[in-house]
Amino acid sequence: MNIIFREIISSALGISEKQVEKTVELLEEGSTIPFISRYRKEVTSSLDEVEIGKIDEQLKKLTEISARKETILKSIEEQGQLTDELKNKIEKCWDSVELEDIYLPYKAKRKTRASIAKEKGLEGLAKIVMAQNEQDVFLRAEKFINKEVETVEDALQGARDIIAEWIAENQNSRKKIRWLFSKEAIIKSKLVKAKEEEGIKFKDYFDYEEKLSKCPSHRILAIRRGEDAGFLKINISPFKEKAIEILERIFIKHNSNCPEQITLAVKDSYQRLLKPSIETEFRNSSKEIADDEAINVFSKNLRQLLLEAPLGQKRVLAIDPGFTSGCKIVCLDEQGNLEHNQNIYPHGRSGNIKMASKQLRTLVSSFKIDVIAIGNGTASRETEFFVSKIRFTKDVRAFVVSEDGASIYSASEVAREEFAKYDVTVRGAVSIGRRLMDPLAELVKIDPKSIGVGQYQHDVEQNKLKQSLDKVTESCVNLVGVNINTASKHLLMYVSGLGPQLAKNIVEHRTKEGAFKSRMDLKKIKRMGGKAFEQCAGFLRITNGENKLDNTSVHPESYNVVTKMMKKNNCSLEKLIGKSEIREKINAEDYVDKNIGLPTINDILKELAKPGRDPRKAVEVFEFDKNVRKIEDLEVGMKLAGIVTNITNFGAFIDVGVKQDGLVHISELADKFVSDPNEIVTMHQQVEVKVKSIDIERKRIGFSMKNC
Repeated sequence: MNIIFREIISSALGISEKQVEKTVELLEEGSTIPFISRYRKEVTSSLDEVEIGKIDEQLKKLTEISARKETILKSIEEQGQLTDELKNKIEKCWDSVELEDIYLPYKAKRKTRASIAKEKGLEGLAKIVMAQNEQDVFLRAEKFINKEVETVEDALQGARDIIAEWIAENQNSRKKIRWLFSKEAIIKSKLVKAKEEEGIKFKDYFDYEEKLSKCPSHRILAIRRGEDAGFLKINISPFKEKAIEILERIFIKHNSNCPEQITLAVKDSYQRLLKPSIETEFRNSSKEIADDEAINVFSKNLRQLLLEAPLGQKRVLAIDPGFTSGCKIVCLDEQGNLEHNQNIYPHGRSGNIKMASKQLRTLVSSFKIDVIAIGNGTASRETEFFVSKIRFTKDVRAFVVSEDGASIYSASEVAREEFAKYDVTVRGAVSIGRRLMDPLAELVKIDPKSIGVGQYQHDVEQNKLKQSLDKVTESCVNLVGVNINTASKHLLMYVSGLGPQLAKNIVEHRTKEGAFKSRMDLKKIKRMGGKAFEQCAGFLRITNGENKLDNTSVHPESYNVVTKMMKKNNCSLEKLIGKSEIREKINAEDYVDKNIGLPTINDILKELAKPGRDPRKAVEVFEFDKNVRKIEDLEVGMKLAGIVTNITNFGAFIDVGVKQDGLVHISELADKFVSDPNEIVTMHQQVEVKVKSIDIERKRIGFSMKNC
């Protein structure tokens, strides 16, 4: 590993150089972040996924800077301007902004006012003016008059154009103005003329200004959206006078004989060159920061959704509610396979509650249904009420399930592949039912942007968003583990070391050869090499297999340790797993050797205490207030049970069953100061809220969780 990289990453992250070096070695060998954090704790001194991910990000960033430096050095050398001093300066620079500042004077440009002035022979005059020693600059300028320079003023204007470019490309001036922007820049937005009616939803920003450093990410993204839509104009800058003053202090000498010319050049340089350049930087950097914050919010929400409590293998009747078109019903077996579908019509003028009730009772009985899943979209509350009134011959619980993204899934290639013979209504209902059984397994099939959480996800940098959400999904899938005999290829492709092709090969092998009986059977899969097996084996589960360890997170490479424990304690694997008194006698240090350390042995003992147990919580039944079904039923001061549907930087959105989520502003989340809503609430958490404000016309509800 590059020694400089190691030192920079270690210093930036506060992680020892040895940890950085060993982690990078594992990454470069092709190990995944989930694998390293779970199975290579001895190597990294127990770095977690977040820390390993940061090392990976820093490494990529430094690699990019290194490649950029090579390009810059080559470019300057080809110009014949690469001195030893300049080369050394570039080689020692690891800040991308500073690097571009160094390169700026040598960067190829289109024709500029300065380059035109140089072509007219005015660079010499610019140097004289810049030196500020000339007693009579006007007299000196006369000597530069020629066919292309007709007057003294033309000569001085050309000299000022050259000086303006020098000022704009000067590292110190850029650094000082950049500092001023960071401390004092104001972001202003104005309405584009004659766009008031079209852009009414951006009314709050028609004449708005705020210090850029204080402007929250969601506001920056909202203003940028208004600009992209053509309704707003944005300006980012500090007070011009302050910037001019800073530049004058840099470039005007105390004993200057021609300060007027330098002052004019400074003002021109700032307004025409420096301000637009630095403003562009801050437009980009503020957007990047806002993107990162929005992506972070989205990632946290997605993680919570993916790790939501699963119901498990139950026979489910799922309902996608509707009024005029009826409710689509599907019956699923314990593995989520579709057994039956039909429509019932309990709502509306043409509805028949008696007939629909009879049909539902028959389906529950015929398909031995354990639970009912009801989508939370149109007609959800009415359908929930209808189901609650039916007396079944057995105890059947009903759950309301978020259907965000179900319609996206139902029209997707994934859904068409799974249910080619069925229309989108059937596919959507199946998705609702499967989400109750295992949210993670079903949600991985849907583009995370369509799940309905986060803020401004369509406005952020899409590649960065995808990379972040893919990492979250990969982390969740590997945390939970995957049953190799039931998982879809869409779930398998997120397992460490696999991917689309190997996931497809696993499913094809399973279909052709039958269920896997051992993790070692994985080696029979087409294209499953040693590295891929090493990376994925510990995250794949086999229930009722030949070896009980295959249904745990114990990696096959550590099975021999468990064997040693069995021999030393003269017991079977079943007893080692089943009897805590045997495990409690085990001294982990007795099994440490050069290949395996204490962290892994302790992990093995923890896993033997709960083999194959799902790390997710148990699912809970939730009921909305039966007397509140629409926004008109709400009253200020009313206390209600609700579900957290979205978390943003400015608060949390709550569903209380009125078809319109309400906002608990961050200031109303608790009786104390809250800097991050995630400190107080989690996705789909059951909470109690108090109605604070109701705006029926704008369909806005304000809630508070204080004193609830």
